[in-house]
Amino acid sequence: MPGPLSHIRVLDLSRIMAGPWCGQILADLGADVIKVERLGAGDDTRRWGPPFLKDSKGNTTKEAGYYLSVNRGKRSVELDLKSEEGRNVVRALARESDILLENFKTGTLGRMGLGYDDLKEVNPRLIYASVTGFGLSGPQANDAAYDFMIQGMGGLMSVTGGPDGEPGGGPQKVGVPIIDIMTGMYTAIGTLAALANRDQTGKGDHIDIAMLDVSVAMLANQAMNYLVSGQKPVRRGNRHPNIQPQNVYPVKDGFIVLAVGNDGQFVKFCEVIGQPALSDDPKFATNAARVENLEELEVLLIAALADRTITEWCEAFAAAGVPSGPINTIDRVFEEPQVKHRQMLRDIPHPLSGTVKQVVSPMNFLNAPLSFDKAPPLLGEHTEEVLQALGLGETQA
Repeated sequence: MPGPLSHIRVLDLSRIMAGPWCGQILADLGADVIKVERLGAGDDTRRWGPPFLKDSKGNTTKEAGYYLSVNRGKRSVELDLKSEEGRNVVRALARESDILLENFKTGTLGRMGLGYDDLKEVNPRLIYASVTGFGLSGPQANDAAYDFMIQGMGGLMSVTGGPDGEPGGGPQKVGVPIIDIMTGMYTAIGTLAALANRDQTGKGDHIDIAMLDVSVAMLANQAMNYLVSGQKPVRRGNRHPNIQPQNVYPVKDGFIVLAVGNDGQFVKFCEVIGQPALSDDPKFATNAARVENLEELEVLLIAALADRTITEWCEAFAAAGVPSGPINTIDRVFEEPQVKHRQMLRDIPHPLSGTVKQVVSPMNFLNAPLSFDKAPPLLGEHTEEVLQALGLGETQA
């Protein structure tokens, strides 16, 4: 059966991560996503390696791992947007599209005659999503941005990393481009909401998504902790600011993550570690008490956890319903039995390498299952077929 968005066409003018991540989500959901790339150069991420994909003979291709992570399921068309011919192709595609994604600097496409006001004349039902660093208005609307700087500017790095004064302490970025990824997620949600609204009104919309806004929105409980208390949240390493015990603890053969989420789980946790009296101690019986007396509690927990292995503890905690887990390296993630069962890693046919591995969408639909059969496209792989469908020739690209 086709995916839930198999009736939708997306014109993806975006590049790098945030916009393309949205495009990949929509492609996974079944949409026909046409990725427009710079003539002769393509998306910047095609060159963001090593590593690069190896072809079927073991030779290095020009397909960077970064690019391959965010462009599955799309069709690639090379266009020169500096030429009137290239811009006319975009207009023709916009006329037949439901959603347009772009992350050019504010005003750039407008100066090309491809802004929202221009293209809504071509297609009043078009949903036009603009993804920028700082939004379409405000004192920094024209500034460029990257994930790393927004993680710092938006407050995320102030609560990520070890405490000041401790070895290795200081602000740290998240190990994946989390702002880009979440910006792509918010953009996907916004476009789907606009599609639902269009069903009611018959009109398209212009969606304004800013990476900085997303970063601020993501502060979640940390923002509200500050707004309620007036106290600035600080870096706590792996310690949770509100729920304890939640931390990384040393065990006999490494480290485990413990995420005890409530008082009932703490009772079970204390039973597993052989210290049931801890859960009756007024200093630890409630979550608020444990947060207040965490330094004392952690000394006891570190001692109690030292004599068993990662596997032994994880099995014992799982049997008791206490959340815990290993800290897997990326290679071990794909060996997890649950990850294998959920088929999160798939092999997809690729024209150069035979197949390419892909970490697929986590969304599962009973009545409209997703399919993963289109690899991230080669540069311009679909230019001819797309232009022919529009009744145009390649000379007009």
